[in-house]
Amino acid sequence: MCGIVGAVSTRNIVPILVQGLQRLEYRGYDSCGVAVHAGGGLQRARSTSRVAELLAQVAADHVEGATGIAHTRWATHGAPAVYNAHPHFSHGPGADADARAGRVALVHNGIIENHEELRAALQARGYVFASQTDTEVIAHLVDSLYDGDLFEAVKAAIVQLHGAYAIAVFHKDEPHRVVGARAGSPLILGVGKEGSEHFLASDAMALAGVTDQIVYLEEGDVVDLQLGRYWIVDRAHKPLDAKQRPVKTVLAHSGAAELGPYRHYMQKEIFEQPRAIADTLEGVEGIVPELFDGEGAAAWRVFKEIDRVLILACGTSYYSGCTAKYWLEGIAKIPTQVEIASEYRYRESVPDPRTLVVTISQSGETADTLAALKHARSLGMEQTLTICNVATSAMVRECKLAYVTRAGVEIGVASTKAFTTQLAGLFLLTLALAQAKGRLSPEEEAAHLKAMRHLPVALQAVLALEPQVISWAEDFARMENALFLGRGLHYPIALEGALKLKEISYIHAEAYPAGELKHGPLALVTAQMPVVVVAPNDTLLEKLKSNMQEVRARGGLLYVLADGDSRIESSEGVRVIRMPEHYGALSPLLHVVPLQLLAYHTALARGTDVDKPRNLVFLTNKVENSEIESKTKQ
Repeated sequence: MCGIVGAVSTRNIVPILVQGLQRLEYRGYDSCGVAVHAGGGLQRARSTSRVAELLAQVAADHVEGATGIAHTRWATHGAPAVYNAHPHFSHGPGADADARAGRVALVHNGIIENHEELRAALQARGYVFASQTDTEVIAHLVDSLYDGDLFEAVKAAIVQLHGAYAIAVFHKDEPHRVVGARAGSPLILGVGKEGSEHFLASDAMALAGVTDQIVYLEEGDVVDLQLGRYWIVDRAHKPLDAKQRPVKTVLAHSGAAELGPYRHYMQKEIFEQPRAIADTLEGVEGIVPELFDGEGAAAWRVFKEIDRVLILACGTSYYSGCTAKYWLEGIAKIPTQVEIASEYRYRESVPDPRTLVVTISQSGETADTLAALKHARSLGMEQTLTICNVATSAMVRECKLAYVTRAGVEIGVASTKAFTTQLAGLFLLTLALAQAKGRLSPEEEAAHLKAMRHLPVALQAVLALEPQVISWAEDFARMENALFLGRGLHYPIALEGALKLKEISYIHAEAYPAGELKHGPLALVTAQMPVVVVAPNDTLLEKLKSNMQEVRARGGLLYVLADGDSRIESSEGVRVIRMPEHYGALSPLLHVVPLQLLAYHTALARGTDVDKPRNLVFLTNKVENSEIESKTKQ
């Protein structure tokens, strides 16, 4: 349930559909497929291999057509098998499953929560299901409601769907028409040259080089694509004009997806971090609330009115929020709560209208974070801000205030440069809030800005430690478990390091505050459980050294990231990598980089799929418009 591409044209559209899938491969997938309107019927090719194999199959079977849809899928409902791969067909009630007898072809991103109820009702009407997916339910539902107008059938069908979806669908009786709809999953419209052809995609990158004229569909939108025209209605089925859904010129740089001299995208993105930080801080001459102004919203007024901060995020973005909590409370002196978005949206909480709700998302389309944001607003917390990498994303549109990072396209599933640029944005937010509250002196502002401007140089020096990290990785590749320790500001960095190792090397890794060792984790420590310690020279260093002694006393092996003046030396059972310099409050941005490199080189040594780790469903739009220039078409 990852990638969608669709098109209506007068030419054979299959090469564009398959090329679009290739550009979406970075998301990871376990099956792929394409379906077209051909010779008065439907033609389809599906594969559980890579898109390259699908391309060969398409050529061998002479799959051609001017109207079509294509998809890459991560298995959720049903095993990764050809019969579960998209596109799905509906053959009508009581019909056999002959491919060319299909009447409706459909692809879908998202999860339909009431699919079992709908399946039972459709089976009672005579529909035969060929897959285990929730998606096939939508195809049959559209078919059951079809009465000569696909647009009307789709509008009627989505009213019955509970859950998240982005769909693209066509019917054999309407050869030059594709209908799309979205709720909870991203979908965009691409306007072709001279309006003669139109496209749908889950990601602007899929259409790079095909069209740069993009319309970002919003929650509940339904779009009807035909030759030479398209129209859009909102969730109430009210027609929308060009002012409400403007065409934007989006220059998606497909070259950003090129590996260059690197072996994997993750490696490339780790080494792009100095540039990403420099780009994210470009134009920041001083700490002013206006850095966060949204359309029609004055950040200085919001910052003065709020008393608390609530951070909502998922995964790696959640760990960046956990880091920011130390800054916001330590520097800005503002009480801060950090919540996992998927938990917050479902629990009872105590709202405070004087809270600044901060969402963090690389893509700006993370479904759980968007839902948590809407939940917070429903509780009366209207002051909202996002730290996001995509200027045109739903998160930016939904929040009053925003800081758009400039990490650029991030293709590896395991996030790296998005994390460090989020930290940079959150540190700027901390300083802006401190200034608004009168808690940042001019001298402190100057010192912090100087440190931030030096970050790209400092990161380059950390990247030069790669050969030493490779030596560590050779040890870790033989292990099946690892422990990460940190204290204070660096505990979230230990969490992020453990996450990176487990998600791409498949080594079981956990992180703990070092002071919690004696409350359980110490029981796991043996010579087969390497312990990574994030050890900057801060006020907690001596406490951390005591925790390290606890590990050595149990025969554990220590791998320590230490500052040069921390007086931690390599010895039997203790391996030390010295960081180039101590970086104070900003040291999390430096200490996380060796942990990223450790995960990468360990995975490399174990031979895993670094950029597309197994089982990780990538639900959100990870590229969308991050390394993109956008402007409203006049």
